[in-house]
Amino acid sequence: MALCTVYTTHALHSTCSVSTQTKKHLAFHQWQVFFCTHNNKITRNSRCSEISFATGDAKTVVIGLAADSGCGKSTFMKRLTSVFGGAAEPPKGGNPYSNTLISDTTTVICMDDYHSLDRTGRKEKGVTALDPRANNFDLMYEHVKAIKDGVAVEKPIYNHVTGLLDPPELIQPPHILVIEGLHPMFDPRVRELLDFSIYLDISNEVKFAWKIQRDMAERGHSLESIKASIEARKPDFDAYIDPQKQYADAVIEVLPTQLIPDEDEGKVLRVRLVMKEGVKYFSPVYLFDEGSTLTWIPCGRKLTCSYPGIKFSYGPDTYFSHEVSVLEMDGKFERLDELIYVENHLSNLSTKFYGEVTQQMLKHSDFPGSNNGTGLFQTIVGLKIRDLYEQILADSKVESPLQASKAQGSTVL
Repeated sequence: MALCTVYTTHALHSTCSVSTQTKKHLAFHQWQVFFCTHNNKITRNSRCSEISFATGDAKTVVIGLAADSGCGKSTFMKRLTSVFGGAAEPPKGGNPYSNTLISDTTTVICMDDYHSLDRTGRKEKGVTALDPRANNFDLMYEHVKAIKDGVAVEKPIYNHVTGLLDPPELIQPPHILVIEGLHPMFDPRVRELLDFSIYLDISNEVKFAWKIQRDMAERGHSLESIKASIEARKPDFDAYIDPQKQYADAVIEVLPTQLIPDEDEGKVLRVRLVMKEGVKYFSPVYLFDEGSTLTWIPCGRKLTCSYPGIKFSYGPDTYFSHEVSVLEMDGKFERLDELIYVENHLSNLSTKFYGEVTQQMLKHSDFPGSNNGTGLFQTIVGLKIRDLYEQILADSKVESPLQASKAQGSTVL
């Protein structure tokens, strides 16, 4: 266990971090930590206020989730934190416009908080939030690395209401840190810190249909303004966001259905879960027979299906030169309680009890995508991340006594 004392200062918009070890025993470390930044530069500072915290032996597990705006990241985060238990909520007593979500086990931070330019600044310089020039990747890397190493940080806040950069908030090292947003896998330094990564890949057709439904129905935008907004973002999305999917360990692709000719409203979807082979602590899910190529239409006596029905596919493939397994679902569920029939034919789900996938889906039946492959695959990936975390934790418990024993032996010598 590591017990830390963190000193922070708000003078001149500064925060600080330099760590010195004060006591050391076999499995217990006490640290004094000074984490100072001034104008987003790391500096030393002795004029700080004190905050204490404790972390476990294992380093924080870091998960990256990348996607364009409006592609379901928030819903995915709710499903993921639900798998670990406890509701994810903004920091208590903090900035009401904070983008951070904290639960008993997980902390979710939004990469928008690392915008180096506020809304006015981006407009003046003629760049979008997708452009790397509008983001502080050095600070992003420093913070993610510090948290992974068990050190609290003062993270900036991007206020989506005002478009301004608000004063920072304190982020304590959690068991699991999820960094979500536009650029979690853009910087190779940050990629190296990720224990697992996911990319939500929404096709242009589906993204357009979703945006029309949201912005026209809920926000009163015109069709022309929606088209203009999408076209304005597309060059930067293609250049800086979309290429990140090649680095992801799992990709959830959302595509137009192939069950209904010329369906363009996004009400019936074809969803593919692309799972990279050979990832440590991660075994791809498979349907019936691992490594086989097959198609399954389960509609019949055990699964209620209205038009156009449901079709599953599974098989090996390649994705950006990586060997992958792909599980696909086209169509939508009529009754979620019957999902247990499908769950029963899937293997490597990393569930803790029979029917856990179905239970999670029923628990959040009001979430977007709960009747199709988006909700199903988000839930499955959440269970796989829980399993990954538990494997890493188990390994760290084995390694810690060995490391302590070696350290004690070298001291005696």
